[in-house]
Amino acid sequence: MKNQAYRMAMLFDFYGDLLTPRQREFYDLYYNEDFSLAEIAENYGISRQGVRDVIVRAEAAMTEIEDKTHLIRRFYQMQQQVAAIDQAADQLLACVDRRDYRDEVLDQIGRTIKENAAKLRQE
Repeated sequence: MKNQAYRMAMLFDFYGDLLTPRQREFYDLYYNEDFSLAEIAENYGISRQGVRDVIVRAEAAMTEIEDKTHLIRRFYQMQQQVAAIDQAADQLLACVDRRDYRDEVLDQIGRTIKENAAKLRQE
């Protein structure tokens, strides 16, 4: 269940803006605000099944987009690659620190790599 909730949150983060306003609202209430289908239905004056249909269509639309674009999958791959770059920069800086003298060029290269990896993680 936890994986499914996380997957739904990621789909919404990446593709939520592509949903209709109604789909976005119901999806957000159901998954992020933890409203029940009955609570949403009561607030909007429709049936519980009507709410479920809107949410299922939203899930299907976002899943279809992910199946075509693979943006979430590529995001995870990029995060792994950034972590590997960051680790390599740490190793470079550790090598520079172990030497009897500081190689300022290598030190600056390592720091530049770390700064850029950090920026990529924030985006």
